[in-house]
Amino acid sequence: MTVYYSICPTQPESHLFQVQCRIPDPDSGGQHFWLPDWIPGSYLIRDFARHIIKVHASCGGRRIRCEKTGKSEWSCEPVSGELLLEYEVYAFDLSVRGAYLDSKRGFFNSSSVFLAARGREQEPCEVCIDAPESNYYSQWRVATAMLPSGAPELGFGCYRAADYDELIDHPVELGDFDVAQFEAAGVPHVFVLAGRHQADLKRICGDLKRICETHASLFGGSLPMDRYWFLTLALGDAYGGLEHRASTALMCKRDDLPRLDAPNERGVDAGIDKGYRRFLGLCSHEYFHSWNVKRIKPEAFSPYTLDRENYTRQLWVFEGITSYYDDLGLVRSGLIKPEGYLELLAQSITRVLQTPGRFRQSLAESSFDAWTKFYKQDENSANTIISYYVKGALVALALDLTIRQSTKGVKSLDDVMGEAWARFGVTGQGMPEDGFEALAKEVTGLDLHKFFDLAIRGVEDLSLQTLLQSVGVGFSLRAAESASDQGGLGPRKTAPVKRVSFGMRTRDEQGRCKVAVVLDAGPAKLAGVAPGDELLALNGLKVTHASLESLRARLPCDKPVVLHLFRRDELHQVECTPRAAPAEICDLSLDSTATPNVIRARNQWLGQPLS
Repeated sequence: MTVYYSICPTQPESHLFQVQCRIPDPDSGGQHFWLPDWIPGSYLIRDFARHIIKVHASCGGRRIRCEKTGKSEWSCEPVSGELLLEYEVYAFDLSVRGAYLDSKRGFFNSSSVFLAARGREQEPCEVCIDAPESNYYSQWRVATAMLPSGAPELGFGCYRAADYDELIDHPVELGDFDVAQFEAAGVPHVFVLAGRHQADLKRICGDLKRICETHASLFGGSLPMDRYWFLTLALGDAYGGLEHRASTALMCKRDDLPRLDAPNERGVDAGIDKGYRRFLGLCSHEYFHSWNVKRIKPEAFSPYTLDRENYTRQLWVFEGITSYYDDLGLVRSGLIKPEGYLELLAQSITRVLQTPGRFRQSLAESSFDAWTKFYKQDENSANTIISYYVKGALVALALDLTIRQSTKGVKSLDDVMGEAWARFGVTGQGMPEDGFEALAKEVTGLDLHKFFDLAIRGVEDLSLQTLLQSVGVGFSLRAAESASDQGGLGPRKTAPVKRVSFGMRTRDEQGRCKVAVVLDAGPAKLAGVAPGDELLALNGLKVTHASLESLRARLPCDKPVVLHLFRRDELHQVECTPRAAPAEICDLSLDSTATPNVIRARNQWLGQPLS
């Protein structure tokens, strides 16, 4: 049997979707319904059901009893004929995770709008996406990787999914958007761009094709889907993505996209500026997920249990390794040069070194606690947690270089991922909690237990300098030269700037300087400064967020200063002794003295010509 849904943006101005679910043969004991509490790929309980407005049920035109039995569950009285469920969904979540609707655009993930019929999750689903009634929306179209069931190309109408699991894995974009197409590894790809823009779609498609085929080559050259859609929304300031089995939902800054009327600026990355590089890195990340997490997945996600947290200590495998290959894919595809990749890598190293929480939380713990810590960060998170994305990427780097060095280039992390695909992706078997470590040992023949003890279960820093030297990459650390210094390419050509540190991070609130983070054991914490404090004066001089940097530049190390600040509505005065800024900014460079064998190893790693 088939479960039938319909959805219509009936009131775009009020952000309301009208939804119906029709069950031809409901459970004779009373049909139960439920809605997911989270969406795969974003590990936080989001309680989507809070956006559902009064559910009504009927049979043969007669209203029947429908009661809410839990925060995301409903139960209908037994009926003998077709059951019709009707409700509205408030859609104003401007993200890639939920549903959004206004007079300019609509978007939804089915996990936030379509109630599942309990016991019928394995049955086919048909969805009719109806157009708004007003002529004002006559230019609106539909973009989704869901297969049509009578709907015209990019049109309103009916679509189908094999079951509820597939239904919630095809996001839908509605509106007046632009479309471009390309083919990668023999599979059609569609790039959809919503929002105001002046982007060069032809160039974007050409670059995405190279990324897609680079990732495909790692897994044998073919793709695990027969079509793929990039659903992209360009805004003034946005960044994010969420992977799906045959598509990805993306949000980006419109200025990050290459413009049709802009000349290519030649530089380190052969015409790709940092904004566009960031966008391509996001696309690369989500596309790599087509293999790693959408199909190679932990046992805890096989299958997903969407009414509660699904705990695993392996998120570093699925997000961290993906975060390693996203930028690596840019250099391997030839879109950026090795120097551009090293700049990105140095910035990742810097981010980890600037996070004291790395000494308190292991990557295994970070993965397990994603639900309650990583996705619920507060002002003290920098002191207590580490990102399984960023440190996970550095562990993947360290593992890759360790394998390459220990096997003299015969094996690499590429081989481990290829076998992971064969073992867990192709078969659909969930990866056990110790599965990746065991697989790495089996594929490489190396005893990597100490490596995983240190990198995954421990909290010590990785030996990245030594590993990078093995592939001819110079590594250096220095103090930050400004609050915005993220590290990058070295060696530095100018003398280091001497700068003091208060051990705190600030944010700008309409010109006011507010304390955002106070780092453990730093001068600010020892002086009693707290997150949320507003800095007013330093040694009697007015402080703004813009002036703090110049005021700090004049201060000597280890000499007390007087800070005046507001905590709530109370004035406080504290004495704080700044220290020399720590050497936690990383610069990387291509080692010009590297031997031919080392250069060959580097080129092999980065996918460059070996000769």
